[in-house]
Amino acid sequence: MHNTLYQASVRTTLVAALLAASAAQAGTVTIESWRVDDKTLWEDVLIPAFQKKNPGIQVKFAPTAPTEYDSSLTARLTGGTAGDLITCRPFDKSLTLFKQGQLEKLDGKAGMENFPASAKVAWQTDDGKDTYCMPMASVIHGFFYNKKMFKELNLAVPKTQAEFFTVLEGLKKAGKTPIALGTADQWESNQIVFTSIGANYWKGEEGRKALIAGKAKFTDPQFVAAWDQMAKWGPYLSKGASAQTYADSQNLFAMGKAGIYPAGSWDIAYFNQQGLDFGAFPPPVAKAGDKCQISDHTDIGMGVNPKGKNKADAYKFLAWLGSQEFADLYTNKVTGFFSLSNHLISVKDPVAKQMIDWRKTCSSTIRLNAQIMNRGEPAMENELWNVSSQVLNGKMAPKDAAAKIQTGFAKWYKPQQK
Repeated sequence: MHNTLYQASVRTTLVAALLAASAAQAGTVTIESWRVDDKTLWEDVLIPAFQKKNPGIQVKFAPTAPTEYDSSLTARLTGGTAGDLITCRPFDKSLTLFKQGQLEKLDGKAGMENFPASAKVAWQTDDGKDTYCMPMASVIHGFFYNKKMFKELNLAVPKTQAEFFTVLEGLKKAGKTPIALGTADQWESNQIVFTSIGANYWKGEEGRKALIAGKAKFTDPQFVAAWDQMAKWGPYLSKGASAQTYADSQNLFAMGKAGIYPAGSWDIAYFNQQGLDFGAFPPPVAKAGDKCQISDHTDIGMGVNPKGKNKADAYKFLAWLGSQEFADLYTNKVTGFFSLSNHLISVKDPVAKQMIDWRKTCSSTIRLNAQIMNRGEPAMENELWNVSSQVLNGKMAPKDAAAKIQTGFAKWYKPQQK
């Protein structure tokens, strides 16, 4: 009798333990991400802020190294072991997941109403009918300048291209390196320079959409003009610019040896750590009175795994990601990454505030080739790195750079074959 009671008791205890374990698992929302650098921020700031409003929901931030994220996430999604929330890269990587049924459709879900149409483009089908990730943050491109150097040399922050080149001349005459930029790594020449300064020539979204529609070509004057300007930068770069890496450029500017640094807003945190006194200005317009355009590039979003074990709680977390509270926390804690929501955000970092304030006077666009144009062979992203670097190095004429990109684009993209 005692033995039977004991066995029943053990069974009850085991069942209770299993139920408790399953409840613990069921109550934990797991976030997949490549942002390993943000682990402390999520664990110490963002998740506790969410839990204060939603007690009882456990959230785990489980990042994978950026270089391994895409392949390992795909394997986990396919194997049914992926987390409930999926941090989304912009455009084709996430679109592929959606087409494979690995991201939920989010139109009409709580929180999505707080984002403008332009913010959602990076996570929508080509026809704009389905949205599959909530926009989280963008990065903004422009220029940083050394405030002390500008003051000593009595240089005014340039607003037009003529003023920009006047400043470059002033820096050069003073024996300074005018522009801290190298071409050894190549990516900066496209992602930070060409698609940033060029937006003022091709009128941002107007020009980008015209290329996709087949109504404009890279050989048109408004696109060649961006490479024309870059070709004039040669005399203002370091003597060894072709061997200069991204890290070398950062170091040159951080040490106070260069006046201007073509920048992505993610660089703010690095220069803050170096104790540099610097400011920011948007890409100068062609002539006074022109409407300014900025590259305000959609960088990171969040989606829901259709096979997630805790979808109800995942949607509660997603709704919070669309809130004013999250927008404030993320923008101010991840300096240089800006919420894409419509909320008014009080940005504390002075340079980050300068950059986000450009949205008030300038139109926002994204990196020129980010949507649709990277899908064929030759790979446009790599081609743009290459030709833009060669133009900066004085090894390729602007019109030849344009012709190379246009030829490659027309090889596989039907609207460009007219």
